[in-house]
Amino acid sequence: MEIQRKRARRRAASKNWSLFLLFAGPNILLILAFIYYPLISNMYYSTLNWRLGSPSADPVGLDNYVRFFTSDSGLEVWRVTIIFTAGAVIGSMVLGLLIALVLNKKLPGRTFARTAVFSPYVLSGVGIALVWNFIFDPARGALRHILAFFGVSSPEWYLNENWALLMVIIVYVWANLGYCAVVFLAGLQSIPQDLIEAATIDRAGPIRRFFSITLPLLTPTVFFLLVTNIIFSMTRAFDILRTMTPTGHGTNTIIFEIYLQSFGAYQRAGYSAAIAVVLFFTLFVITAVQLRYVERKVHYQ
Repeated sequence: MEIQRKRARRRAASKNWSLFLLFAGPNILLILAFIYYPLISNMYYSTLNWRLGSPSADPVGLDNYVRFFTSDSGLEVWRVTIIFTAGAVIGSMVLGLLIALVLNKKLPGRTFARTAVFSPYVLSGVGIALVWNFIFDPARGALRHILAFFGVSSPEWYLNENWALLMVIIVYVWANLGYCAVVFLAGLQSIPQDLIEAATIDRAGPIRRFFSITLPLLTPTVFFLLVTNIIFSMTRAFDILRTMTPTGHGTNTIIFEIYLQSFGAYQRAGYSAAIAVVLFFTLFVITAVQLRYVERKVHYQ
């Protein structure tokens, strides 16, 4: 009997593995082919001195990494990336929360307002950048005429590196604002209203209710948006950056620098691959630190 039970368990396990491979096998193969194989190949290319399109390459070990972390251009990329990420994440989340607080109230036309706020997020980044290029144009742009009405001259958004960086941060925040607002709105609607009503009966003002009840109960939403916005700002802002500042004049974040080094005038594919590997491990470390330490401050109950 014991032998028969063992055989039955082996047949059941074999059947389960067969079903697993039948349904999950194609997905696993696709993940290996389109994610892990390119990742490992890119790590190999990062150890080469290779120009894009060249039939030969020279192994250089970790020289590409050393050059990126020690050169002035590499340090400038880190500076721009940190400023852009901080401005984009903080701007999107703070403004998104403020808009969500307004849209959570029973106001006439709030459905239309919610749609209007979220719509920029689903638009093409290239289309958004082209429209904002017209707005920021210092010669014929709409912003120039608005500033002129108040007696202020338009800054040289495209010539000055600091203004260019501020410009792309503003555009990215505008494009990402709807995403944060909608997620915050979902978090606000999940807060039990009896807690708010009890605090109101106890004569707690709006500010006291927000910091004592609403914000603590929103920490899971804040944590989720913090993780996703950091990843998005470091990886998904390329279309806006490329369209508004094609040469990366003061806006060469790490994702844009990968493109400039590989497909721009330099065509240093090996060096570009090394920067891509650095970006991968940077996002990995940031996410791991957030999951390990920041999540401790999150209130799920």
